[in-house]
Amino acid sequence: MLTSSDVLFDRPPRNTRPQSADPQVAPPEEAPPEEAPPETEDVPTEDTDYRLDEPWSVILYNDEIHTFEEVIGQLRKATGCTRGEAEDYAWEVHSTGKSAVFEGEFEECFEVQGVLREIQLVTEIEG
Repeated sequence: MLTSSDVLFDRPPRNTRPQSADPQVAPPEEAPPEEAPPETEDVPTEDTDYRLDEPWSVILYNDEIHTFEEVIGQLRKATGCTRGEAEDYAWEVHSTGKSAVFEGEFEECFEVQGVLREIQLVTEIEG
């Protein structure tokens, strides 16, 4: 004679999913399909080394913060110009709003700009 316990273990109950042996292990997931790498376009690089030797200029802009004496002293320190030249630059900056205070190779202009910016003078390098 069959007992109810025999029937329960004889076959799995209906409407249930088979379980793995370890209940904490999730079934393996499907790996997402590999995507093709995005199409890239070769962009030609511009050779800019030739521009470093061209004449560059340090432009000094007017501000309402620094005195004439501060600007003149910093111009002399940065460019090595005479006091008269520094005064002329300072007056040009004051009256027109800007002046090209130094011309040379880019590296030289970068150094001059760094000295002028020591006291927060507003400058720009143009080439």
